[in-house]
Amino acid sequence: MFVTELRKQFYEVVSKQRVLVLVHYDVDGICASKVLQSVFRTDHILYTLVPVQTSGELLTAFKQYADLIKHVVLINCGACIDIVELLEPPEDTVLFIVDNHRPLDVCNIYNDGQVRLLISAEERDFPSFDDVFREDEEESDEEEESDEEGGKRRRLDEDALEKRRERRLWEERRHKILFDYTQFSYYGSSSSVLMFELAWKLSKDSNELLWWAIVGCSEMLLADKLEWDSYLLVTASLQNHMSRLSHKTQDEKSLDCLKITFDKEIRLALYRHWSLVESLRHSVYSATTLKLWTLKGEKKLHEFLAEMGLPLTQCRQKYSGMDMMLRNELQSILESKVEKYGLEDLLFASFNITQGYRNKFCAMDFVYSTNAILESAERDKTAADAFLDATDCLNINKLTMLEKGLERSKQQLQVVYKQVQTFLDMNLVISAGPFLYATVMEGTPDAHYFSGSHCLSLLARFTLRAHVAVSRSKKSRSLPLVITTPDVQSANTNFCLVCGIPPVTEESRKNFFGKAFEQAASKSGSNVEKEYFDTNIIRLAVDDRSHFFDALISLLS
Repeated sequence: MFVTELRKQFYEVVSKQRVLVLVHYDVDGICASKVLQSVFRTDHILYTLVPVQTSGELLTAFKQYADLIKHVVLINCGACIDIVELLEPPEDTVLFIVDNHRPLDVCNIYNDGQVRLLISAEERDFPSFDDVFREDEEESDEEEESDEEGGKRRRLDEDALEKRRERRLWEERRHKILFDYTQFSYYGSSSSVLMFELAWKLSKDSNELLWWAIVGCSEMLLADKLEWDSYLLVTASLQNHMSRLSHKTQDEKSLDCLKITFDKEIRLALYRHWSLVESLRHSVYSATTLKLWTLKGEKKLHEFLAEMGLPLTQCRQKYSGMDMMLRNELQSILESKVEKYGLEDLLFASFNITQGYRNKFCAMDFVYSTNAILESAERDKTAADAFLDATDCLNINKLTMLEKGLERSKQQLQVVYKQVQTFLDMNLVISAGPFLYATVMEGTPDAHYFSGSHCLSLLARFTLRAHVAVSRSKKSRSLPLVITTPDVQSANTNFCLVCGIPPVTEESRKNFFGKAFEQAASKSGSNVEKEYFDTNIIRLAVDDRSHFFDALISLLS
């Protein structure tokens, strides 16, 4: 069941009693939860927030509070699985789902009201009820018996035979419709933007809430969850809100008020908090375009900087220590030279935030910082601790946590770059026929970084783009990549993580690996755990790896 009016059908319902909020471990989910918490606090609504990473954790958290709470809000989790079958909630419990994962499970869509989906009207593309459900599903075959010549003879009624034939045809058609519908996994609109729209409709919006929506949307763009066309449409809407709220606060004389601006931004990771050379080297786009892991690429980088008139000594020191004139003119200098070096997409439109006389931060800075803290490699921190730290990181007033995250993000990017360089230097990206394959070796010193889904996905995207950049085979551009890494953070060391991403030539963000992994596991009988809400990432028993990949190759060939 879909919620068409956020205020009447969602907020006024959950505001009557305590609410359980279950949030997935991703930046968009955290931003959405922060917006919702802010709205709840203004109306003194009691809530309990629990972060969840897998369907198992979701079930455990729900069971813990099932007897106490009748309204549950699931953020970025639960939409793609039959949530009633998983949780088995009491009949008087209502589940509200705000999720950017697609496709939606048809049982959730056609639930009579216990499951309520907060999804924008433009994304409601799904099979019709009659194509996937029948009233006579439990009907049994009819049989008649008759006596003839002293013996018993069975015969099937002609109507029953016809019904069986129709049912078989319907089931074949249903199977095809559901396969076509669930074949690709992809992402819908940002959950944090949807929650901001709720705050706006309730007249409880502010610059801080708008900023969280911007960060959530930016995370989806950075992680290739959002197509550029969709990003531009969303940013146009966010710009309107930015203009409205800036007019609302322009009479305020406080120097500490938040100021959000929309302008061109350089597509380089953390360049305001790093040196320009390091940022160019560790950004996926610039590194793969210039092939910066090669001697030829390094030479091209120096040539690029020299042609822009940027001294190497300036580019190697921290951005804040660069000459003021060079910093002010950096964007215009880059814009004049990008076409010659194939970096046409180096500049894009994004949002920045300032508070008083403090440093300017880009939305992507918050994304990098929050992701790094969320997937903290610290041994003494639990996942819940990392979630709370990541939540604090999004507060502009807690710059210490933000800066801590920025430093961790630099380490993370350096580890990813180093691993990509190892893959390419040792020719570890292998063509398995229908896809490319790479493995992070057991015992790799920094393997623990790749136990997080964000960092693993980043490694996969960086590896595929880098391999395509240096490969002599034109076919590599049309091949997807599957990457495996030891699951060192898990208690069970007999498992590895497997991540699949689509080819670089694929403009759509749709990913077929979720369904492919499921079928390969079934065909090979492999021990696979499909608990992640991002279906293109699974846990696979190391002993079954060869059988699983043989089945996957056979399936995709």
